[in-house]
Amino acid sequence: MSIKPQVLAAISGAIAAYIIDEEACQMAAGFAAAAPGPPLNLWALAGRSEAMQLRLLMQRRSLR
Repeated sequence: MSIKPQVLAAISGAIAAYIIDEEACQMAAGFAAAAPGPPLNLWALAGRSEAMQLRLLMQRRSLR
């Protein structure tokens, strides 16, 4: 099943118009210059990954 060239051109034009409209809305709303969030707590991430690894070893019964 092939798509007619006129239909393909209409779809491509609609997609391009949608993308341009979305970019314009984002620029108008100020999303482009959003402030960065707080820094990550690396100690908390390390503790979580260690706990997950310990649980994995317990499930595999590597630790007794």
